Amino acid sequence: MDRREVLKVGLSGCAMLAAKGAAAAVDPAIPIIDTHIHLFDTGRPGGVPWPEKSDSVLYKPAMPDRYHRMAAPFGVVGAIAIEASPLASDNDWLLDVAAKSPLMVGAVGDLIPGSASYLKDLERLHANPLLLGIRYGNLWDRDLGVDKEKTGFIAGLKQLAAYGLVLESANPNPALIAAIVDVADKVPELRIVVDHLPHSPIPTDKSDRDKYVADLQHLAKNPNVFIKLTEIPATVNQKVSLDPEYYREHLDEIWNTFGEDHILFGSDWPNSDHVVGFSETLTLVREYMSHKTQAAREKFFWKNSLAAYRWHRRSPDQPSL
Repeated sequence: MDRREVLKVGLSGCAMLAAKGAAAAVDPAIPIIDTHIHLFDTGRPGGVPWPEKSDSVLYKPAMPDRYHRMAAPFGVVGAIAIEASPLASDNDWLLDVAAKSPLMVGAVGDLIPGSASYLKDLERLHANPLLLGIRYGNLWDRDLGVDKEKTGFIAGLKQLAAYGLVLESANPNPALIAAIVDVADKVPELRIVVDHLPHSPIPTDKSDRDKYVADLQHLAKNPNVFIKLTEIPATVNQKVSLDPEYYREHLDEIWNTFGEDHILFGSDWPNSDHVVGFSETLTLVREYMSHKTQAAREKFFWKNSLAAYRWHRRSPDQPSL
């Protein structure tokens, strides 16, 4: 099904899915590690780079205690914070906030490989076991396709890999996927996590689409590449579909390409609140995953996150292999 067509099921789908998925809302047999949440404190001195004050949905503190109160009833036992700021000092802020909450199993920071301070900053931050990697992609006016050609960039990623840390992408499109292919080929030992893949635009031109599909298939051959099923619910013409069948064909394409050992759950909270709430997001995902085996669901909801990020347990209710 073409995600660019106008959605046929509107907000009434929320009620339908809530009723249909009520029993699936909590599955105590499978703990959840949410691999994609954002933390920020809009009340701190000096404010925050994101979200903007004009954002009435997001502009309020998003801290671990707020997330925990909301997510714990759904079986979430751990989370990974993904950077929401290009400020160098916010790496320390994010790690400090994560350290105060055992719910947080780690954080992905923001550094620019090849910059003058990169290696020194990476060495210092790497000493903190909560640092799991850095994020780079279509964010903060950066372009991986251009920047990867700059002096020191690939060497910086090789050092990232040497420390056992992850490169996380941001907001994929076909150009970013092509750039990630090149990075993965040049630094095959680097673990790479591609976020928000279901939300990536798919080219309409056949040759461009074939290239995009071929790039994804190429990435899937690398055992160190992982994919997040984040930003699944889509809004078109002020309507959102929460019918899993609407998304199934596209999600199946991703699933069949990368396989059950390389796909992760992430909520994108609180950014996802722009579309639907956490409960609707999780219920939609659980409905899709209900067709998979128990082993596949366990991999999706927590085991694959351990393989991708190599986080460490901080609470007794967090699972281990």
